[in-house]
Amino acid sequence: MNKNIIGLTLAAGLSIGLTLSGCSDFDEINRSQYEAGTDLVQIEYFINNSIISAQMNPEVAERSFVLYWKDAAHTDRIGSLSEYYTDDGWTDNYFGYVTSWLSSINEAISLYQQKEAEGSLQPYSKNLYEVARIWRVYLMSEFADNFGPMPLNGFQGEEVTFNTVEEVYNFLLKEIEESTRDLALSPAVPEATSKLDPAYGYDFAKWKKYGNSLRMRLAMRVVNADPELARKHFEAAVKEGYISSLDEIFSVQERPGWDALTGVMTREWNSQYLSATLNNLYTGLGGITSEEQIGAYVRSAVPILNEAEQKKGGVTPPEPIKVKFNAPDWMGVRWPDHFPTMTNDPSAGFWNDGFNNTMDPRAYVAYGIPGDLNNPHFCKYPSWSNVASVTRRALEKKVEGSSKPDTVAVINSAFTWNAPVAGDWGDKGALNKVAFFRGNTPTLVLDFRNSSMRRVFYGPWESYFLIAEAAVRGWQVPMNGKEAYERGIRESFGYFDKCFPDAGISKYLDQYLASQSYNRVGTSVAWDHTAEPQPVTKRYLNGLTGKEESYEYHYPSNGLYKDGTVSNDHLTKIITQKYIAQVPWLPLEAWSDQRRLGLPFFENPMVEKTITNLPALTKENCKESRWEFFPQRLIFPSSLKNNSPKDYADALSVLGGPDEVGTPLWWAAYKK
Repeated sequence: MNKNIIGLTLAAGLSIGLTLSGCSDFDEINRSQYEAGTDLVQIEYFINNSIISAQMNPEVAERSFVLYWKDAAHTDRIGSLSEYYTDDGWTDNYFGYVTSWLSSINEAISLYQQKEAEGSLQPYSKNLYEVARIWRVYLMSEFADNFGPMPLNGFQGEEVTFNTVEEVYNFLLKEIEESTRDLALSPAVPEATSKLDPAYGYDFAKWKKYGNSLRMRLAMRVVNADPELARKHFEAAVKEGYISSLDEIFSVQERPGWDALTGVMTREWNSQYLSATLNNLYTGLGGITSEEQIGAYVRSAVPILNEAEQKKGGVTPPEPIKVKFNAPDWMGVRWPDHFPTMTNDPSAGFWNDGFNNTMDPRAYVAYGIPGDLNNPHFCKYPSWSNVASVTRRALEKKVEGSSKPDTVAVINSAFTWNAPVAGDWGDKGALNKVAFFRGNTPTLVLDFRNSSMRRVFYGPWESYFLIAEAAVRGWQVPMNGKEAYERGIRESFGYFDKCFPDAGISKYLDQYLASQSYNRVGTSVAWDHTAEPQPVTKRYLNGLTGKEESYEYHYPSNGLYKDGTVSNDHLTKIITQKYIAQVPWLPLEAWSDQRRLGLPFFENPMVEKTITNLPALTKENCKESRWEFFPQRLIFPSSLKNNSPKDYADALSVLGGPDEVGTPLWWAAYKK
């Protein structure tokens, strides 16, 4: 290997790099991109390339951000990683890209070191070097949080040896400590150079805050595995200044088209559904009624398909709909032959025939209401079809002796709010033409999908929720838990107001913060309200008999956290709010929180029939929360195993278990 190139990357150090570059010579892929002379390239070029590329082009974004991260985090209803399904092609695609982003940032670090040896640095070059080290820490953490072990000595120009996740995190925390400490605020970069930083324009004060914030995040990640290491790094980082306001968000501007800056959620065939997890957290949280939030405009809305849409699908335009705002104790309509209950999702089995009585105000801003076609934020993807506009669909039943089913009922989903759980619905799912169709359930609004926004990598709300968690743990932090918790919520509401000024949800903030209303998993907003929820009586309509019935509603028991005995303590509140605030930009972080804490409550997939990749989940245990029901990592791609069996064997030797989705990482709460 070429030992003169410092900062070697996985793409250069592993034979998996052969498949990425098309090279057949190890020396060739290890050859520096600037061997022709360092005077022809600049450090900032490589930093720019790494940050922009990590924004993800649509190919890798769909495979990793959407199909893996959003599903594992339960912020979408896909049924891939959440049901232990992985696709080697998707994984290989992401593995190749993340190593290439690391390649670029390590070229920046290596180039600085070579220029330093030559005496050809610019006055500001040292700061670019520290910025590169900070960004490299993020990329390495992204890799490690997906796969687990990775090589550290590859960054020193030595033969690759995989390190344990513990060793990786110790390196990351030390590296971010040093790079952030050594990053100076001056001298400023030239204007042309500042344009090559898509996040901060080389505002070094903001980069320093991002470095400290990233250190806080990574320190809290290891809190269960090494509490003292976590506390030491967190307390040191929080003293130095962190991302604390919306103008300090680490984000990258998206743009339409098909390149690395195209939005991560733009593929029109991905529906981007509201998940059952998110819906259960939203419903009832904050005490703000749906009628107060959306009643004024929704009553005047008439969901009419335009002429072109009618011709596409031959769909009869629906009549004006009388909007229904449900009472607090109303669950909806029960169709036992079409909506199964083999899960611990507390909303399973019901079809909501209107709007829930109270909802978190961010819900109706982030997700489009079915049938609300005249709302400019409503996403009608896919644009080549009218499926988003079709809200009338049938529940069917089999007819003996006939291949054609009969119709039990036709349901109009316009101006209703439902989020069916993923999984295997068996025969009931085959007869249900409502639950899994695009126009029948809420989906992410157009603004998050049309490449018009900035992809967020770190927002101020995360800083405050981390501080709140640290305060609960008794660490030395600059504010108490309640103050930090409420500030995190304020920043989240402020972000939505900034992005959606027509919604103006901050007007509900004071009422929201004081609310003792439980959501469907038994958590309230008010910091000082920690009473645990008790069973309540709920009403519903029996769809088969047309009669109203009632039952005793029990809040679900989250066995992953404190043996399922707690639903409304301070940490549960913090992570509930953090989870909601991270939607839709930070699913990997939400998944990581769930793996390290078991929070917030994640429902099990539906299991009317056994899920092929998840046989541990059965009808007999589907009402329980068990760690083995939830994914812990990505499997290494087969290209690593096939192209470099020695490196693959090395990686497995430090993984701590088999190369499987269910093998927990060092910092995870799950100990197999």
